[in-house]
Amino acid sequence: MSFKELSVWQQARDLSVEIYKVTHGNSFSRDFGLRDQMRRAAVSIASNIAEGDERGSNKDSVRFLYIAKGSLAELETQLDIANKIGYLDIALMECLNEKCVMIGKMLGSLIKARS
Repeated sequence: MSFKELSVWQQARDLSVEIYKVTHGNSFSRDFGLRDQMRRAAVSIASNIAEGDERGSNKDSVRFLYIAKGSLAELETQLDIANKIGYLDIALMECLNEKCVMIGKMLGSLIKARS
C-alpha cells in the first residue's frame, strides 16, 4: 500500500471507529436500521480501499476506490438524516461531514493518480 493509500485508509478506519462510538449512544439504541447502515457504510470505505490495493492492477484498484467513494456518499447522507431526525446535533454532524469531505478528496486524488 502506498503512503497515500495508507493515509486515506487510516482516515477511513478512524472514521468508522468514530461512527461506531457515535451510534452506540441512546439516540441510536432503538433504530437498528439506520445505526447498522451507517456502520456498514463506514466500514465499507476502509474495506474497499484495502481490497482495491490487494487486487494488483490499477484498473481494479480504481474500481474499488470508486466503491469506497460511493460508501462515503451513503454515510454523508445518513449523517444528514441522523441530524434531521435529532440523533446527531449539528456540530457533531458537521465535524463528521468534514472528515467525509477530506476522505473524499483523498480518494479523488488516488483515483486520478491511478487512472
